[in-house]
Amino acid sequence: MELVNWKGILESLLFAAGDEGLNLKQITAVMEIEEHEALEVIQTLKEDYDEGSRGISLTEMAGTFQLVTKKEHAPYLKKLVESPGMSTLSQAALETLAIVAYRQPITRAEVEEVRGVKTERPLQTLVSKGLIKEVGRAEGTGRAILYGTTREFLDYFGLKNIEELPPLPEKIDDEAMEEDADLFFEKFQETLDPHEEKPTD
Repeated sequence: MELVNWKGILESLLFAAGDEGLNLKQITAVMEIEEHEALEVIQTLKEDYDEGSRGISLTEMAGTFQLVTKKEHAPYLKKLVESPGMSTLSQAALETLAIVAYRQPITRAEVEEVRGVKTERPLQTLVSKGLIKEVGRAEGTGRAILYGTTREFLDYFGLKNIEELPPLPEKIDDEAMEEDADLFFEKFQETLDPHEEKPTD
């Protein structure tokens, strides 16, 4: 009988789930094991991560398990975020940030519905830069993370408050999600341009 690497499977699942995490029911359903077996695998993996040489921890928040960086490494992560090479935002990150800004609080799934593409990486980038943060949990199955903007977001774009964002047209066609995303980005880009240093030839 082949020995199944349950810890490796769980690690892969949690990595793929990202900041949404997985609850116990999801883990048991995907891995096709009993709850007590899943809890044993979770505990074993958590103990592995808790070793001093590891940079990742397995944590539980509101019944959801997810992988996070260790708090003691925060100074180095801060240096990475503040380094010159990390100072600019990609178009994907800006589009995501615009959607969060105008529709907050909002879940990752709702952002992806507007953009039409996966948005996990841009969200992680924005969280790491301190431009958005977790502001709560949505009601219903899974209790997805709700995102909103931060004080750093306002400072980054030179805004006093969220009401200073340029207004969007009153009528937006919900059936044209891609056009909606382009509109968000275009309007939000207008707030960035006055504060952005233009490249020289």
